[in-house]
Amino acid sequence: MQCKSATLDLSVVIPSMNEAENLRDLLPRLVEHLNTLKISWEVLVVDAGPPASTQAVAENAGAKYILEEQRGYGRALLRGISEAAGEYVLTMDADQSHPVQFVRRLWNARGQGDIIIASRYVEGGHADQPRIRYWLSRVLNWFFSTGLSLPVKDKTSGYRLYRKSLFSHIDPVHVNFVVLMEILLKAYGNGKRIVEVPFYYHPRIEGQSNARVIQFGLDYLRLFKAMWAERNSIRFPDYDWRAHDSRIWVQRYWQRKRHRIILRHAAPFHSICDVGCGSSHILSDLPHAVGVDLRHDKLAFMRRTNDWLVQGDGMRLPFAGSAFDCVISSQVLEHIPGEAGRHLDELLRILRPGGRLVLGTPDYGTWQWPAIEWLYGKLAPGAYADEHVNPYTRAKIEEALRTRGCQVEDADYILGAELIVTARKASA
Repeated sequence: MQCKSATLDLSVVIPSMNEAENLRDLLPRLVEHLNTLKISWEVLVVDAGPPASTQAVAENAGAKYILEEQRGYGRALLRGISEAAGEYVLTMDADQSHPVQFVRRLWNARGQGDIIIASRYVEGGHADQPRIRYWLSRVLNWFFSTGLSLPVKDKTSGYRLYRKSLFSHIDPVHVNFVVLMEILLKAYGNGKRIVEVPFYYHPRIEGQSNARVIQFGLDYLRLFKAMWAERNSIRFPDYDWRAHDSRIWVQRYWQRKRHRIILRHAAPFHSICDVGCGSSHILSDLPHAVGVDLRHDKLAFMRRTNDWLVQGDGMRLPFAGSAFDCVISSQVLEHIPGEAGRHLDELLRILRPGGRLVLGTPDYGTWQWPAIEWLYGKLAPGAYADEHVNPYTRAKIEEALRTRGCQVEDADYILGAELIVTARKASA
């Protein structure tokens, strides 16, 4: 998504359609409130209705008027965000259901996350609306929370404060109200922090709602279908994290068994580096460890549990020699094309003499892993099975370690398929 460079502190984007009467009352109060914040700001009214009356109301109040000729709330919202010049963008409805006094609360919470949501459904929030619409909204939010494991209670609130830069990494495509959910899903997938603050919602004052309940629900069902595969794919940054508590028993067992084995060997050490850490619970349970991964979004997700995170390549680690007492590399070797010896050399380079190396990889020398990989490839084509380009066996790994002067100490298995080897680097 192309956006202007930030030159102001805050842009307020108000999508509008036949809202001249509400804007006539809203905009002067909004401008007065913005002036009390002592920041630089602008207001953008993005209109999808006849321009005559709304344009005059907006410009008389000092707002920038933008005519969006294509219909759709999502188009108007994204058009306003793309033209906003603020470091932060606040979005609110034109119908006065979003009180201007709450702008300060959202602005003051800006340091807590990348998206700040005025939430009706967190503790302290409330929605004063017809019962049927209230329960439809709650069911919709529950459905998406459960089905897509998105930890946000009020996903359909349009009263939000965004860090503008996050739109450089996501590209929403929906043109209606569904865009609100899509933005959250894609931002979460990029490791962005989403925070909710309690909000008391009042219904619109003038005019009629532009949301059509049945069409609204169908649009969200289409979004759910489109996002289901992406949300549950290995590409999503929290895939490893969610697998630890997977509803699939085998996946949950596998992740937790790996977690127990690696922590048993690594936890006694204080200076630890986890190379290829991903979004695993292993790193979160080693709070003093340094996590290294190629993917920035996985590291961004792990910011909630760990402070020491580095984006880097396992073939060229950005650390001095002998920097760590323990080095972990789990589920990395099999992804390296050709000879992975350089990766082993790098791991041993940053490991101090006498330190412990913990290596995990599928063992292609057993019958269990090839059988599991074949089955996995059938059930989930395009997943991890297709990324394993370097098959290792226990004998091959142990030989590689011994030729590098290491003493193999132990070997553990998960269901006889995944091998975890621990070795001691030779003392100086």
